Amino acid sequence: QVQLVESGGGSVQAGGSLRLSCAVSGNINSRYCMGWFRQAPGKEREGVATIVSGGRRLYADAVKGRFTISKDGAKNTLYLQMNSLKPEDTAMYYCAADYCSNWPASRYWGQGTQVTVSS
Repeated sequence: QVQLVESGGGSVQAGGSLRLSCAVSGNINSRYCMGWFRQAPGKEREGVATIVSGGRRLYADAVKGRFTISKDGAKNTLYLQMNSLKPEDTAMYYCAADYCSNWPASRYWGQGTQVTVSS
């Protein structure tokens, strides 16, 4: 079983920055993918950034060059550094983890943290 708890969301003006954190506990191994998704009101959930097994990082086109995903193994924490935020980044952000063979249909999700960007 894997537990994930997000934090770090909030309200910020366009052009600002936020860093999301996801505390991970449970049985994670090197075959896991870990990542961030978001869902805006009235829209489908979309992938934002993923760290695949082996450490390669993947980003959605909408956030490339602005967002950075990273993880701290010692702290068992996943991060999403978000810079140059835009109003269209407003959404509930979720972290997820599962075997990469299941990705993106992850079995394990956090409860979400709200990010609101005002113009």
